[in-house]
Amino acid sequence: MLLIEDLQVELAGKIILRHIDMEIKPGETHVLFGPNGSGKTSLLMTIMGYPQYRVLAGRIMFKGVDITHLPINERAKLGIGMSFQRPPTIRGLKTRQMVSICAGERKDVDVEALARAVNFYDFLDRDVNDGFSGGEIKRCELLQLMAQDPDLFLFDEPESGVDLENMELIGRTIAKLLGQSITPKSEKSLIQQKRERTKMGLIITHTGHILDYVSATKGQVLFEGVMSCVENPREILRCIREVGYEECVRCIIGNNSEKKH
Repeated sequence: MLLIEDLQVELAGKIILRHIDMEIKPGETHVLFGPNGSGKTSLLMTIMGYPQYRVLAGRIMFKGVDITHLPINERAKLGIGMSFQRPPTIRGLKTRQMVSICAGERKDVDVEALARAVNFYDFLDRDVNDGFSGGEIKRCELLQLMAQDPDLFLFDEPESGVDLENMELIGRTIAKLLGQSITPKSEKSLIQQKRERTKMGLIITHTGHILDYVSATKGQVLFEGVMSCVENPREILRCIREVGYEECVRCIIGNNSEKKH
């Protein structure tokens, strides 16, 4: 459902993403690792359609539609939603109103019920993100995504600024949004669950804490604007912790090359 081919992106006159290839199929969740400044957020912003991220080459396909040059609102209508690491404060707009806007034409959305699910009912009549803590901002972002119910979820560091208590709630909510059962009863039920899922996710993480709650199909490393490898996300995380990003990229690429031979 999401296909990115040979994508090259420029920001403020500088090429920040080079030859990016990615495919996320229905029901899959991918995790994106990389050091600060490697282009991870830029990739999500490009997929979402922010105009300052200018596509120089390549294309982005979603649900069979070429969205490479579509505006943000058209991509949202097609079913792409994003949770930002640092969303803006919007004074004069109540959270309740924002969630209703995200619901669009969906008449069955109960804003108050959704808010209670993420312990956010008491914030509905406050201005969006005004004076919110890190965990409250994340829950506000999730509440908007719950109302939108997109097919592709983009999460930019959902663990950032979140304490342990909020992390569990956020992790479990993300898993639910992606159609994942928190505690599958058996291996058979987990396999069945994978077959039935249609929601897709792309999650940026530095700590990997989200993997305690979300089942990820693939992990990828973005290093210096280049997608360097595709591997089991927990294996990538282990490698990063042991030897750092640069050595990890070199090691995984080398191992994959040996497997081919």
